[in-house]
Amino acid sequence: MPDVTDAGLPSLPQDNPFRDAQWSTPHGLPPFERIEPGHYMPAFEAALAAHSAEIAGIASDTAPATFANTVAAMERAGQALERVAGVFYNLTGSNTNPELQAIERTIGPKLARHGSAIYLNPQLWARISAVDAEAEGLGPEERRVLDRYRIRFRRAGADLGPADKARIAEIAARMSELGTQFSQNLLADESSFTLPLAGEDDLAGLPPFLRAAAESAARERGLEGHVITLSRSLIEPFLVFSTRRDLREKAYAAWTKRGENGGTTDNRAIIVEMIGLRAEHARLLGFDSFAHFKLDDTMAASPDAAMELLRDVWTPARARAGEERERLQALVQQEGHNFALQAHDWRHYTEKLRRAEHDLDESEVKAYLPLDRMIQAAFDTASRLFGLTFEELSDVPRYHPDVRVWRVGNPDGSEVGLFLGDYFARSSKRSGAWMSAFRSQERLNGTVTPIIVNVMNFAKAPPGESALLSFDDARTLFHEFGHALHGLLSDVTYPLLSGTSVSRDFVELPSQLYEHWLEQPEVLQAHARHHRTGEPMPDALLRKLLAARTFNQGFATVEYTASAIVDMTLHLSAGGESGLDVPVFEADALQRIGMPAEISMRHRTPHFAHIFSGDGYAAGYYSYLWSEVLDADAFDAFREAGDIFDPETAKRLRTYVYGAGNLRDPRDAYTAFRGRMPSIAPLLKKRGLAA
Repeated sequence: MPDVTDAGLPSLPQDNPFRDAQWSTPHGLPPFERIEPGHYMPAFEAALAAHSAEIAGIASDTAPATFANTVAAMERAGQALERVAGVFYNLTGSNTNPELQAIERTIGPKLARHGSAIYLNPQLWARISAVDAEAEGLGPEERRVLDRYRIRFRRAGADLGPADKARIAEIAARMSELGTQFSQNLLADESSFTLPLAGEDDLAGLPPFLRAAAESAARERGLEGHVITLSRSLIEPFLVFSTRRDLREKAYAAWTKRGENGGTTDNRAIIVEMIGLRAEHARLLGFDSFAHFKLDDTMAASPDAAMELLRDVWTPARARAGEERERLQALVQQEGHNFALQAHDWRHYTEKLRRAEHDLDESEVKAYLPLDRMIQAAFDTASRLFGLTFEELSDVPRYHPDVRVWRVGNPDGSEVGLFLGDYFARSSKRSGAWMSAFRSQERLNGTVTPIIVNVMNFAKAPPGESALLSFDDARTLFHEFGHALHGLLSDVTYPLLSGTSVSRDFVELPSQLYEHWLEQPEVLQAHARHHRTGEPMPDALLRKLLAARTFNQGFATVEYTASAIVDMTLHLSAGGESGLDVPVFEADALQRIGMPAEISMRHRTPHFAHIFSGDGYAAGYYSYLWSEVLDADAFDAFREAGDIFDPETAKRLRTYVYGAGNLRDPRDAYTAFRGRMPSIAPLLKKRGLAA
C-alpha cells in the first residue's frame, strides 16, 4: 500500500501556495495574500489526482483488510484536497468574486463525482466490510470510526448494483451544480438590490445607528446618500424603525421575493429538479422519501418524530401569535389608521408595543451592546466555563482586512487553536451567519490544532465609531461562537469524528446552549456597557430587557416552525411529482397548518439556502427546534447546580458535548452529560409558550 502521509503537491509550480504540505505562516494559517484565483483549479486537479491514487492503493492492497491499512489509511488520505477545498469554500461564502464563482461552478460536480467514485468503489467497500473489530480488539473510538464509515458507504449506495450506482453518481454531480447555482442566484439577488433613501422624508423614523449603517452601505457601493440592502442587519431594523409604510412594503417585498424574480436568478426550476433528484436518490436506497432517508441517521430517526415536535410547538405558538396580532392591530387603530396589519407592518408595530408594554427602546439597548464588548462577553464566558484564554494577533494572514484573529489557549499556555472573526456585511458575502473550519482538530496525523472561523453580517459602523448590535445580533454572535467552541474544543484522534461532525439535530445543541449565557444578568452586568461612556447598562434597563425575553415569541416561533414544516412537507410529499409549482405548494402547506397571513416564513422556499444550497439542512431544518429541546434542558443543569459557571457541570459539558465530536451516539452523549433525555417542557417555558 502506498504511503498516504501528506507530501503536498510537488507537481504544482513553485509559486502556487498549495504546493506545500505545511504552510510556514504563523500558526499554519493559509497564506491568503499569496493565493490568487488562478491557483485553485491546478491545485484542485493535483489534489484530486493525489487522493485518487491514495484510495486506489488502499482498495487494491493485497494484505488482509485491517483497521490500520484500510480505515485509518482512508483517514490519512486526501489531506491536500482538504486543504485546497477548505480555503476555497470558505472564501466562496465569505469573500467571493466572479472568478471564484466560475471555479465553483466547475469544480463542484468534479468533487461530487470524486466522492461518488470513493463511496461506490466495490473493492474499497469489500475491505471496509471485512475489517473485524472483535478480532483486532479495537477500542471504542476505532469502533465508532469503523461504524460511521460503514453507515456512510451504505447511505451513499455501496450495496447497490452497477446501474443504480451510476445513477447515484449522476445525481450527486447534478445536485452539486444545482446547489451552487441556487447559492449564486441568491447572492446575486441580495447584492443587486438597493433601496435608495433620498432626503429626510425617506429617512423618517430611522435612529442614528441605522442612518450611519445605511450611509456606510451606500459608500461601499460607490453611491451617494443612504441605501437599504437585503442584508438582514440593515433590512430588519429598517422594517422596525421606518415610519414610511410604503418603503417598508417595498423593502419587505424585495426581501421575501429573493430567488423568485424571474430571469436568470430565479430558483424555482432549480428547486423542482432538486426535490425530484432527492426523491429518486432516496428510492434507489429503499426509502419512502428523502425525509425518511435523511432522518434515518439522526436523533429523531423518523419524519414522524420530527413532525410531532413541530406540531407540539406550532399549536401554542400560533395561538400566541394570534394574541400578538390582536394587540398590534389595536395599536394601529389607536394611531387613527384603518388599514389591516400586514407582514411589512409587524416588526414596526412590535417595536412600538415593546416600548408601550416594557418601556424598552431597541436603539437604547443597542447603545450598550457594542460589538467589541459582546465579543469579549463571549470570550469571558468561555474562559469561566472552560478555562480558555484569548490573545488577538495582528501580524497574521487574513482573507479580508475586516477579519480578526485570536490565539485560543489552555490555562497551561498550550494552544487550543485559532479563532477568526469576520463580522461585517459586504456584497461579496452571502447572507446569514455561520461557523466553518480552515483546519479541523485531530491527532492521527500528529497534534493538529483547529482553525475556526465565525462569519456574520452585522452592519459596519462609520470609521471611528463602534458597531452596535441588537440583542438578537448579540444572540447570533453567541450562537455562532458556541459552534466555534464545538470545533475548537474537539478532542478526538480521527478526522471523521472531529468537532461538528455530528448528527444534524445534535449539532445545534452547543450553539443554542451557549446563547443562554448572554441572557444572564451576571454576564450582561459585566459586559453590556455604553459604547461612548463605558458605563454599565442601568439596572432598570437590564431588568426591562430580561423581562421582555419572551416578548413576540409567538411570531418568532411561527416564522421558524412554518419554515421547518414546509421543508419537511416538501421532502415527504413532493418527491419527483411532475409539474411541481413551488409557490403554490408552499402556500398550500401553509394554508393546511393555518399560517397567519400577517407572518411570512423565516425562509421562503425560493431563498431557503439552508435546504437548497446543499443537503445539510434539507429535511433537517427542524433540527434547531430539536436541539432547543436539549439546550433548554441542558442549561437547567447549571441552574440546578446553583451556579451558571458550575465547574463540575462545565467539565461534563466539555467532556460529553463540546469536546467529544462524534465519539458517541448523540443520545448517549446527552445522557452522559445530563443523566437522562429531556422533555419539551423547558423549551415551552423558555419561549414563553407554556400553558
